[in-house]
Amino acid sequence: MGVLDHVSEMFDCSHGHKIKKRKQLQTVEIKVKMDCEGCERKVRRSVEGMKGVSSVTLEPKASKVTVVGYVDPNKVLARMAHRTGKKVEIWPYVPYDVVAHPYAAGVYDKKAPSGYVRRADDPGVSQLARASSTEVRYTTAFSDENPAACVVM
Repeated sequence: MGVLDHVSEMFDCSHGHKIKKRKQLQTVEIKVKMDCEGCERKVRRSVEGMKGVSSVTLEPKASKVTVVGYVDPNKVLARMAHRTGKKVEIWPYVPYDVVAHPYAAGVYDKKAPSGYVRRADDPGVSQLARASSTEVRYTTAFSDENPAACVVM
């Protein structure tokens, strides 16, 4: 420990005080079923009063709530579930164009709004997009487009 370290430690004003880290501005998308205007009002009021919330946008047809602000997504979910008594979850859908195989077993969902499919975090579903090198070798070995592929053909 040098002299400068010792001097800076002596004159450190933040010693013993914890520096509070500010939350990032986030957009939290939540799926919650809203049947009527009363449900919409209840959902909106459940998160509008939260500290850090900038705006709340409802899409009742898609059963989607978008909360923008300096908030923790888990706290928003917990508060909305507690205040409304409804089943809430993080928005599980992504736009149709983002997914490589939108009609794969784990991705396609009949209940999804139009233009959306389920988010494919499962590695088994994303495996459909890529073939292994051995599969590629076997399929190209017997290909009609490759004239030097196989003597038997």
